[in-house]
Amino acid sequence: MALQEIVEQTVSGLGYDLVEMERSAGGLLRITIDLPWTKPDVGALAVEQFINVEDCEKVNRQLQFALEVDGIEYKRLEVSSPGIDRPLRHLQDFERFEGQVIDITLKAPMGAAAQGQVSANRKKFRGTLEKVSGADGAEGWQIVWSDAPEPKPGQKVSKKRVPPPLQALGFTFDELREARLAPIVSFKGRSAGTQVPQ
Repeated sequence: MALQEIVEQTVSGLGYDLVEMERSAGGLLRITIDLPWTKPDVGALAVEQFINVEDCEKVNRQLQFALEVDGIEYKRLEVSSPGIDRPLRHLQDFERFEGQVIDITLKAPMGAAAQGQVSANRKKFRGTLEKVSGADGAEGWQIVWSDAPEPKPGQKVSKKRVPPPLQALGFTFDELREARLAPIVSFKGRSAGTQVPQ
């Protein structure tokens, strides 16, 4: 059996999702796991769940056994959570993190499709992920952002201030080189009643 199959079967057999598998020089085998996600019912608050050390330890032990049985060579096995800059690779990932701030990198610059204030050779964008419906009824994805700088913490912002213009970019999965959650850290905690995707 191939390494990818062994890892996928072992991880899913323990009730986790395989996010990423990387084999590095020096014999390092890095496995990234996450908890399975199901679409929450409409109007229900999602409960945030995280991978913990015990989850990683359980998968590590089982993988060591499975890889030894199949004679897969490696020097070090590392099992971890996806972290705050989790990669988005599948349609389910985009549905799960709809409404979150993400970073995308396009395979090719925008070129002639660039309109307005966006540079024609820009490939990287950070903004809010949104689902959109096309004129033909097909669903797609877009990222919405503003190039205006965020106010600094403690800075007073006038209530009369005109909000900066928003820009949107629709994209297909074929156009993406990479998509990740934006690593935004807040030490103030989450506000009560905020819907958080799990």
